[in-house]
Amino acid sequence: MDDVDAVQAQIARNMLASGDWVTARLDGVAYLEKAPLVYWMMAVSYRIFGVHDWAARLPLALAVVLLCWVTYRFGCWAFNREAGLFAGIALATSVGLFLFTRILIPDAMLTLAITGAIWVWLRLLERDLVTELRWAAVLGSCLGIGMLLKGLIALVFPLTAGLAYMAVTQQILSANAWRRLHLGIVAAVTLAIAAPWHVLATLRNPPYFALSMHSGPGEYHGFFWFYFVNEHLLRFLNLRYPRDYNTVPRLWFWLLNLVWIFPWSVYLLGSRALSFQTDSRAGRVRLMALCWIGTVMLFFSFSTTQEYYSMPIYPALALLVGSALNSGNRWVPIGTRALLALFALLFVALSTILLLVWRQPAPGDIAGALTQHSELYTLSLGHIRDLTLDAFAYLKAPLGLAAFAFGAGAMGLLASRRSVRRTVLVVAASMVLFFQAARLALVRFQDYLGSYPLAGSLQQSPPGQLIEADAYYAFSSVFFYTGRSARLLNGRENNLEYGSHAPGAPDVFIDDARFISLWNESARYYLITYGTDLPHLEELVGRANLRVVRKNADNYLLTNHPLP
Repeated sequence: MDDVDAVQAQIARNMLASGDWVTARLDGVAYLEKAPLVYWMMAVSYRIFGVHDWAARLPLALAVVLLCWVTYRFGCWAFNREAGLFAGIALATSVGLFLFTRILIPDAMLTLAITGAIWVWLRLLERDLVTELRWAAVLGSCLGIGMLLKGLIALVFPLTAGLAYMAVTQQILSANAWRRLHLGIVAAVTLAIAAPWHVLATLRNPPYFALSMHSGPGEYHGFFWFYFVNEHLLRFLNLRYPRDYNTVPRLWFWLLNLVWIFPWSVYLLGSRALSFQTDSRAGRVRLMALCWIGTVMLFFSFSTTQEYYSMPIYPALALLVGSALNSGNRWVPIGTRALLALFALLFVALSTILLLVWRQPAPGDIAGALTQHSELYTLSLGHIRDLTLDAFAYLKAPLGLAAFAFGAGAMGLLASRRSVRRTVLVVAASMVLFFQAARLALVRFQDYLGSYPLAGSLQQSPPGQLIEADAYYAFSSVFFYTGRSARLLNGRENNLEYGSHAPGAPDVFIDDARFISLWNESARYYLITYGTDLPHLEELVGRANLRVVRKNADNYLLTNHPLP
């Protein structure tokens, strides 16, 4: 793991080691921008299984399984068992859920909380069911847990979707509908879960309140201002500092959801022929799904976006897909024929690339065959543009497996096109094979995208203090796998910049002058750096004083004294 993965994992490790479960820290610096529940779950996993990368990923993996199961159960309740099964399978084998759960981010867990909240909201409004107070408590739990995962957005999406649904169904002015929601219990449970951490974090990281709407370098206004004003409000307005993020163009943000829910997006048209009337539970759930999708997409149409920000709508799309497949209307065979053509096209394209690079050698690591588009790396999938035809010579096995997955899938669809159940099984099996191919490709990119080999070499080297020639995120896996802290050379930026100005913040940031002084001491120091920074470092201390311990892709582990 590297980048955000190792950062999240290291925060959880620091919490476990320090006993401070309120204020997240990296390299001793307060990291105030994220809610803590994902760190708590990883820390508990460490306590049970030990500090391992797989233990850090375990809570997210379990949450994804639970998300697919909840979507299945939601579909069973809304439609029938078969439609629920189709919805669960569609979500579990969609491209987006696979891609964006390779990263240790809380969005899949947030999606689970939102899905649970929306389902319970519908249950509470059902007139033919006895309204039980426990369901109001479950709704409050989903909202409170969501807030501890990703802040106020966990309230905004389900509440706005629920209110939009009530407005469309003319229940917004119904006193009986509001009584059924038991909002007093919902609010009490939500506050009981979410408020304690927010209060403690505010008290432990003063000043308590600041009214400034300006966000800039060198400012420190405590936790409350940074978390609620800077990270929520100013980020929504694209005025947050530091601006260490990018945004996907609005049109692409909408259209890419057809990719994220692929291959099942071809069946979404089938939902057009279904009822969205409120005279049946199925119609009411489909209508809620539209409110759900519209709420999330409209919100982000006015805010900054990453590719995975639309993940909360995946279960809604899966429910529409499941109900469409179960209906067997005329759009289903049309979708199957379209998918057959797409699978065949992907088979031809991947096979052609494989033939073009079959005899091409693949010396060294893949880094030498890639291009650099550093301006895109603030997007989640920014590295995709780095791929070249030469790079596929290093990916022959994944290419072959992916081509087989789509070729076999096309033949399977041709043979099973008259049976919806067999079609669903064929598509799901094809995607499982494709995901395995994608996993093999990601492993091939590990050395290019990560710094794990540098961590291994540092562990095997003589003792010495560590310096990193960049921001913390650049080589975060070195810190996680070695359990070390470091001085950060010219690294007072991005996520740690704000916390570095807090009272009592550790003095871990050094400039060029301080680096020269340390590097010329008799004590041993190690430096991890990008190759692009080497010319500047050579100007500071001389090429002869930068001794290479390990080179990995264009990343270096250097030391100031000869190794024994």
